Amino acid sequence: MTLLHTLIAFFVALGTLVVVHELGHYLVARWCGVKVLRFSVGMGRVIWSRRFGRDQTEWALSILPLGGYVKMLDAREQDLQDISPEDLKREFTRQSVWRRIAIVAAGPIANFLLAILLFAGLYMHGVPEPVPVLRGAEQQTAAYQAGLRAGDRITAINGAPVQVWSEVRWKLMQLVLEKGDARIDVERPNPPESSGQGKLLNTVTLRLGGIGSNDLEGDFLAKLGLALARPPAVLGKIMDGPAKSAGLQSGDRILAIDGAPVRDGLAFVERVRESAGKPLALHGMRGAAAFDLTVTPESVEDSASGKSIGRIKVEVPLAPEMATISDGPLEAVSKGARRTWDTSVMTIKMIGKMIVGQVSWKNITGPITIADYAGQTARVGLVSYLSFLAFISISLGVMNLLPIPVLDGGHLLYYALEILTGRPVSERFGEIAQRAGLGILMALMLVAAFNDIVRLMFQG
Repeated sequence: MTLLHTLIAFFVALGTLVVVHELGHYLVARWCGVKVLRFSVGMGRVIWSRRFGRDQTEWALSILPLGGYVKMLDAREQDLQDISPEDLKREFTRQSVWRRIAIVAAGPIANFLLAILLFAGLYMHGVPEPVPVLRGAEQQTAAYQAGLRAGDRITAINGAPVQVWSEVRWKLMQLVLEKGDARIDVERPNPPESSGQGKLLNTVTLRLGGIGSNDLEGDFLAKLGLALARPPAVLGKIMDGPAKSAGLQSGDRILAIDGAPVRDGLAFVERVRESAGKPLALHGMRGAAAFDLTVTPESVEDSASGKSIGRIKVEVPLAPEMATISDGPLEAVSKGARRTWDTSVMTIKMIGKMIVGQVSWKNITGPITIADYAGQTARVGLVSYLSFLAFISISLGVMNLLPIPVLDGGHLLYYALEILTGRPVSERFGEIAQRAGLGILMALMLVAAFNDIVRLMFQG
């Protein structure tokens, strides 16, 4: 069922993006007066089709589900001897260069518009996300050296307000690519010994020089020492097992293990997991009374890693503080447009860094990885799936605008040269460029397929 779920999520996402992209070409072509012969979802041999409208445009499903196309009346592809004079005026190459540019650019633009609408819908709906309150950082990390401490709440980065953790990650990711430092505004709780009320405001400078572009694929925030604050180690439901046998009760707060302070519930869980079969001396509070007892975690096999871990059979709340931010329609659309623009710029920067060798080509992914992410996000929920769809739509738009012949960006490059020189590129030049572009595209597909297979083998 998991494989079927993943395939359905993948083909729904792919079908949506292809239809939106090709509809962009189709609608602008019709608006410019160009005759459209076929609208196909999929490539290769047509397996189903119907004709509609005044032009009897063929709407088709083709056998290969990876892509689609809009076939227009085009002198480069069809014999026009039997075409009526009225239809000849609607032939693609007879249109002005600006109309041809509009038709070709409409596909990627449709993908960007889809992303804006998806983001806007999510911003209007409101998505529960962790608030950016920090966990304590280790002393050797950049976060600690910058002066960030446990309980600090990030309110702005380089003057731009942030409300949730995803915004912190996004803005820091952009700064890593730009090789800049982060000026972070925080609210800090007054220390217990202070008689003051409210929050202390502070600004620190976080140095990002230790993080490279290749680190962005993993948890680069953890390398900086940034992590979400977690609830204290207060025990929930106690089940039959080591915890109950040792005398632990629901509501107990664990303060120390073997004399070492326990800073939160996550630290407590991590210590138990790494102590299979080893007795742990716990010190804590039960209401207003302190207690000390010893518990020995049982050893069980972790299904994910295959290694032995410790377990005492007790629930420990670990969820960080959450907030739901929702916006009005105009603000949501504005934020969606900014997010789409920022993501597009970041994607272009990443591609540029790959070309010059600053970012690994391992970041190129193909259908297998995209299908995996589609399945994962669909299982998490509709919000995650729509966010994934927005980002993939942006990637599709950006990739199609690359100046590679056979892609939309390659055709736009031809038309730019036509504007500069006053004449279309020669057929010979076009043929050579198409072959070169096809070679580049095939090479990229092979790299993506190789990376997908390596990831699959590594995960397996």
